[in-house]
Amino acid sequence: MSVPDYMQCAEDHQTLLVVVQPVGIVPEESFFRIYKRISAVSQVNVRDSQRVLYIRYRHHYPPENNEWGDFQTHRKVVGLITITECSSAKEWPQTFEKFHLQKEMYGSTLYDSRLFVFGLQGEIAEQPRTDVAFYPSYDECENVEKRIEDFIESLFIVLESKRLDRATDKSGDKIPLLCVPFEKKDFVGLDTDSRHYKKRCQGRMRKHVGDLCLQAGMLQDSLVHYHMAVELLRSVNDFLWLGAALEGLCSASVIYHYPGGTGGRVGSRRAQGGSLSAEAGNRHRPGAQEVLIDPGALTSNGINADTSAEIGRAKNCLSPEDIIEKYKEAISYYGKYKNAGVIELEACVKAVRVLAMQKRSMEASEFLQNAVYINLRQLSEEEKIQRYSILSELYERIGFHRKSAFFKRIAAMQCAAPSIPEPGWRACYKLLLETLPGYSLSLDPQDFSKGTHRGWAAVQMRLLHELVYASRRMGNPALCVRHLSFLLQTMLDFLSDQEKKDVTQSLESYTAKCPGTMEVITLPDGLKLPPVPFTKLPIVKSVKLLNLPASLRPHKMKSLLGQNVSTKSPFIYSPIIAHSRGEERNKKIDFQWVQGDVCEVQLMVYNPMPFELRVENMGLLTTGVEFESLPAALSLPAESGLYPVTLVGVPQTTGQITVNGYHTSVFGVFSDCLLDNLPGVKTNGCNVEVIPALPRLQISTSLPRSAHTLQPSSGDEISTNVSVQLYNGETQQLIIKLENIGTEPLEKLEVTAKTVNTKEKLYGDFLSWNLEDTLCQFPLKPGKIATFIVNIKVKLDFSCQENLLQDLSDDGISVSGLPLSSPFRQVVKPRVETKPLNPQESSKVGDFSHVKFYLGNKQVKLLIYKCVSCGPLALLIHHHLILQHRKHDCSTGEVLAKLLKPLCFMT
Repeated sequence: MSVPDYMQCAEDHQTLLVVVQPVGIVPEESFFRIYKRISAVSQVNVRDSQRVLYIRYRHHYPPENNEWGDFQTHRKVVGLITITECSSAKEWPQTFEKFHLQKEMYGSTLYDSRLFVFGLQGEIAEQPRTDVAFYPSYDECENVEKRIEDFIESLFIVLESKRLDRATDKSGDKIPLLCVPFEKKDFVGLDTDSRHYKKRCQGRMRKHVGDLCLQAGMLQDSLVHYHMAVELLRSVNDFLWLGAALEGLCSASVIYHYPGGTGGRVGSRRAQGGSLSAEAGNRHRPGAQEVLIDPGALTSNGINADTSAEIGRAKNCLSPEDIIEKYKEAISYYGKYKNAGVIELEACVKAVRVLAMQKRSMEASEFLQNAVYINLRQLSEEEKIQRYSILSELYERIGFHRKSAFFKRIAAMQCAAPSIPEPGWRACYKLLLETLPGYSLSLDPQDFSKGTHRGWAAVQMRLLHELVYASRRMGNPALCVRHLSFLLQTMLDFLSDQEKKDVTQSLESYTAKCPGTMEVITLPDGLKLPPVPFTKLPIVKSVKLLNLPASLRPHKMKSLLGQNVSTKSPFIYSPIIAHSRGEERNKKIDFQWVQGDVCEVQLMVYNPMPFELRVENMGLLTTGVEFESLPAALSLPAESGLYPVTLVGVPQTTGQITVNGYHTSVFGVFSDCLLDNLPGVKTNGCNVEVIPALPRLQISTSLPRSAHTLQPSSGDEISTNVSVQLYNGETQQLIIKLENIGTEPLEKLEVTAKTVNTKEKLYGDFLSWNLEDTLCQFPLKPGKIATFIVNIKVKLDFSCQENLLQDLSDDGISVSGLPLSSPFRQVVKPRVETKPLNPQESSKVGDFSHVKFYLGNKQVKLLIYKCVSCGPLALLIHHHLILQHRKHDCSTGEVLAKLLKPLCFMT
């Protein structure tokens, strides 16, 4: 026997083997359609008895395996069902002849056979026949199952007669010696009358009868016969058959202890004799039907289900621990024979299935390791694939997931072996996918962002490269791109610099033909490959939503002329909602965006690659409102540090907008990177309110801009500064132009004035205006300009200051005196009194001059000061007459604290 059945399990020893094959030309679909209905009748209940028969169907069975039917009867083909098509009476003789030739292939072991003919009608089809059934078509064959029931009944009758015939002790008859094919030549010339020979014959026949009893549903009898066979065969050192007897004893005990079966197939087993059960449904095909057989025509010594029978059965049955020991012993005996390699291999598989039921994984692995090294004949590539696949399945059953993946990967590589003319790359790819769980590998990138890396990265990278290669040989570039993207994203930390360059070059070559997308790829078998976003190319460390520029920030509208009323609600502490408030605060943004205005989000990124990384089409991903993302392109240096990147966009509608992430295009792969999938990313919040579009106002004046700021503006104000010089009592108009440069009309305008003085020494009201003409132009439409006039009139109070000179001295100002020609009507010749203001700094500054004159009956002294750095003159009235003062800053840092405008006295 050269072809092992890797699906064998211990309960198969109680089945009858029936082969179903086509004769002539039969469409494959039609054949398997009928085969499915036939194989559904797999469990048979013997009427008026608690015995249950099991049928095992095969549509292909090697004839050489049938020669081992005496060694183990469940290997013997006892039934043959053939299916054929015949359209005319002329074809019938030839068809029937083919049926007989098919029977001759298994003729030595067949109990009965049937021929199902489809398509033939007429006189021939109407003739009643036992072994032939005629049907007009594949759709008109309602009684196929009934025919199979009758066929199984005939098999049972033959089986029971053989059991009875060989179980009866015929002392006067000579017991034949049962042999396996390779033994026949070894027994030529032996003394058939020796006691040793007779014991060998008795032991083998006892073992054979035990097989027949087990098939006939007589478990207790089979246990008794197996025990007797073991003792007889052990006494004559008939090791091959002793191993078979021990294996039969193990199989019967397994059936007793594990009524649900050990094959792990779909189906249940019914109770038999109160403690045994039988498989409901074919273990190879679902949908089993039960058939009742009346054995009344036979004199049966079937077992009655009484208490004594149960006691006897339990006494002869092996314990679960002894089952494994006997399996080991049987396998050791099989190992003594080179030609029994298939028997040894199948016994190992059966023992592993039993150990899997007992949860004894380490012992099961020893049996499997032994099975790996069993030397069979030169196997074909298909047989090698089947062998490694079954080994993988068994390792999976005992929990050795990585070992299972190892053998499945070998099976995958065997599918594309160089010796195969047409390598099966699709089968190779499918098997490689099945190995992923064993290596702690998943094709979902989300599984790699939840924590530390699991599994051996080197093995995982090798497997991913093999998936890429198999995808390429299948002619599917989209799969290549997906697997390479997954490799680069999940294994980036384990790739060397050279490997990073090689992988990216390969990826760019594939994406040139088929760009990478964010679509789910569905394989023919239904497996879905999720998209792989490049969240590490580049790596984002923080995301910050930016406020609008100061000139574009929206402010809550409030009257400039009225009182501000606080709208804040009272604070109420509640410990129940404290945590939820904290979470909300983490996501809350304290500013707003405006519809139609450009909004910005700043990302801090860096490039982990050893070469320059070009990121194209980088933009924002948002939800909540319609948002126009303005993509950007950037180039990051090799292994750069944190690099700021600002992404912009324009909200087109109003509402609550959520920034979910960003999209990129790297190496030809388009990625949508969500912030929820970025571990460790810092953000100031993701939600911001977008308010309706607001008017935008641009203001220009008729006065020149001032180089100095009058007062620092607060965060809520936008300021501009203009300057004007006026004499006391002088009036000047300030023309202000208001231009609507936005898209919304300007509906409201309020104007207020405030006098700012840091030392509060000046008083007066200088500005006046009339808004009626201006408000007539409102609402101001986009692009339109409105003007209004502010009248500036200087009216100052000169009676409020007493210590102005002291203020100047306190400021530490360097001054120098100059002569002055007074324009007054009464001019007094000036008396120059030279005296340094600050003797310590006399080298730096000049003197100040005193000019005395009289206005009416009052003596007035004028002080003239000059800044030594930039030279502006100041005219100061000593007698508390101050027109104006202001700060003066020069480029050298010397400051003149008080500067006065030229003063003209009128008599």
